[in-house]
Amino acid sequence: MRAFEYIAATTVSQVVDLLAEKGEQARVLSGGTDLIVQVREGRRQLEVMIDAKNIPEANVLSYDSENGLYLGAAVPCYKIYANEEICTAYPGLIDAASMIGGIQIQGRASLGGNLCNASPAADAIPPLIVLEAIGEIVGPAGKREVPIKNFCTGPGQTVLERGELLLAFKIPPPKKNSGAHYLRFIPRNEMDIAVVGVGASVVLDDAKTLFVSARIALAAVAPTPLLAEEAGALLAGQEISDEAINAAAEAAQAIARPISDMRGTAEQRRHLVGVLTRRALNGAIQRAKES
Repeated sequence: MRAFEYIAATTVSQVVDLLAEKGEQARVLSGGTDLIVQVREGRRQLEVMIDAKNIPEANVLSYDSENGLYLGAAVPCYKIYANEEICTAYPGLIDAASMIGGIQIQGRASLGGNLCNASPAADAIPPLIVLEAIGEIVGPAGKREVPIKNFCTGPGQTVLERGELLLAFKIPPPKKNSGAHYLRFIPRNEMDIAVVGVGASVVLDDAKTLFVSARIALAAVAPTPLLAEEAGALLAGQEISDEAINAAAEAAQAIARPISDMRGTAEQRRHLVGVLTRRALNGAIQRAKES
């Protein structure tokens, strides 16, 4: 590991200036649980590591039923699932926040860091996608917003341009009769990378017998996490049934583009997409019925 400069930034403008000056030789440390490992192992070379943990705007955690959730990109996972209101409103998000690494990792790891690392297998991204989260980005040209479904452009690659910083997430308030669920398949019980991950959200009618709408997102089966738009659209207006759920699961399998590697074969991953989509939808339905 070569020497680099560590800067504990205190303002957004300080980070933007450093990122604009150093380009690819600077990285923001939002939690550091991925970045520090990459630098230590020589997989990433840096001149400057910029710690965002002391930037007030990146550490805001605010929720109300009218405006939804404003989540700073550097807020550690444990603060999210320690908030009872957020746990009640966004259980699908809590599923991911409570499984990123182990308890010790969650003391530093952030959803912003998990997203910006842009791993195809990232646990935070499918729930953010199905919850229609928006990323608030700040840079030399000011602020802009990007739907999280469009944030990752390839393995380790994002829409962030030179000088830009992911500042926060905006997540709409939960809709009436809605529920969300995220789960993954891993070889071990904890602290492992998803072989496949699936997030699902549903909105039910007042009788809670029909789908009003649904969203399904997949991890670890393509170069980027995927929103399975067709799969979700198939459920709209349908009666809740195994047949409807199976059809959505098959549509999700159809868009998966898995590879074979040391963690699993493409065939296994495609099969798991079907299994986990059914389970995630059923979990989301159950939570919607209980809401």
